Amino acid sequence: MSDRHHVVLLTFPDATGWRPAFEEARHLPGLRFAAAMERSTEGLLEVEDTYTKGAGVATVGSGVLGGLVGLLGGPVGVLLGFAAGAALGNAAEERAATEGGAALIVLSPRVPDGGALIALEAVEHSPEPADELAAKHGASVERLDADAFAEEVKAAEEAAEKG
Repeated sequence: MSDRHHVVLLTFPDATGWRPAFEEARHLPGLRFAAAMERSTEGLLEVEDTYTKGAGVATVGSGVLGGLVGLLGGPVGVLLGFAAGAALGNAAEERAATEGGAALIVLSPRVPDGGALIALEAVEHSPEPADELAAKHGASVERLDADAFAEEVKAAEEAAEKG
């Protein structure tokens, strides 16, 4: 099977079993992002946890690169280069976090009352690891094509902007 970019949804009928599954999901092959949402029996939704593989790498990497470029300007150049690079890297990470928040809003109706949902963005070589994780923790599995889901999120953002 070739690699497939999916949004994998693990739905838990009650909110008790998702935490160990979330911790194990962080180690799935190809995982890029994970988020856990829980809905109370009264219908109140909360984002309980998130994980982004490589979080902070863009900020630190851009800062180091900026610092190296700043070597041309001496000690002050290193400081200014690092600060500018880190700011640019942080802006990129903030944009990704904002897009992730919009995706969770689109997924929120799928969280059952009194239950939980773990959303995983992953490039899967095989569906088996996520399927086995879901079976182990009593969750149902649904896969969405990541590109199609990104278009759905974009359409929802545009509709929200139009008011």
